[in-house]
Amino acid sequence: MKKTLCSLFAFALAAAPAFSASAADAKRVLVCTVTTGFRHSSIPFAEKTLEKLAKESGAYTIVHFIQQPDIQVPKAPNKPRALAADANANAQKRFANDMKKYDEAMTKWTPELQAQAKEAQARFDVAVKTALEPLSPANLAAEKIDGVIFANTTGDLPLPDKDGFIKWIEEGHSFMAMHSGSDTLHGYRPYSDMLQGEFETHKAQVPADLVAGDTSHPANGGIGATWNLAQEEMYHIKTQERSKVRSLWYMRHDPNVVETKVYFPVSWCRIDGKGKVFYTSLGHREDLWSDSEEIKDRKNSVEVSKQYQAHILGGIKWALGLVEGSSTPNPEVE
Repeated sequence: MKKTLCSLFAFALAAAPAFSASAADAKRVLVCTVTTGFRHSSIPFAEKTLEKLAKESGAYTIVHFIQQPDIQVPKAPNKPRALAADANANAQKRFANDMKKYDEAMTKWTPELQAQAKEAQARFDVAVKTALEPLSPANLAAEKIDGVIFANTTGDLPLPDKDGFIKWIEEGHSFMAMHSGSDTLHGYRPYSDMLQGEFETHKAQVPADLVAGDTSHPANGGIGATWNLAQEEMYHIKTQERSKVRSLWYMRHDPNVVETKVYFPVSWCRIDGKGKVFYTSLGHREDLWSDSEEIKDRKNSVEVSKQYQAHILGGIKWALGLVEGSSTPNPEVE
């Protein structure tokens, strides 16, 4: 296994240009992990991994992280979904238990707590806008930023200038996103057009057998023609025109309906104007992001974590223009 891990990183690092010890020539990147929707527990691991890859490869330097404001907003209890008419006895029992918990939680959702939640939400909204100010076109230019990474972002992020941000990419800069980067800015069509893929839904986590759309692309990570994950949350993607993307990894079936043969996109790259875009829907689980032996309830092996890191490092380096790789759409793969 040690030989395999070394091979993966040798592949990922070999194409990098030589950098000075001070990384003076490294590309300048901002990493955003802000969420206004669901927040993944893997985000701290994503931040550590992206920082580790930057130091190990010398390919890019993280100018700074754009992170979540430390403001806790009390949330109203979620009412359980209505019980199906044909629910069995076990489902009925679970529903009754969930309703009991919901009723108990609602007794604590007092007008005072609701007022506190409203006030906290207002403070959070202001803080989020402030946190995202580095993504303004003026700041991106002033700080000479080469690329932006959205690592597991979610929700309608209040970017200071959404149109300006898309234009900045089109002018020749880089955009890279992992997992729920496609579950971001749903109401803003230019973003999904730029990314060429929008999160629609997901089902239970499953083993995933991936097929390479391009084995020679840096984002293949030296993994080869197939890639087997022990467990991951696989996204259903909508609003993608395959004639506008180069498939890097995909599945030949819906992971939750093995019998049905379909094209199931997982990772791709494309050119947007003069800018380069790389996206992977992988990255829900902590044991994909981190290769630490101390990860609790690890399902994916450390070797698979290393593969994931080689995958995203290759995609980042490609998007930043540090290594060659085709961006020609390949809708013929199936």
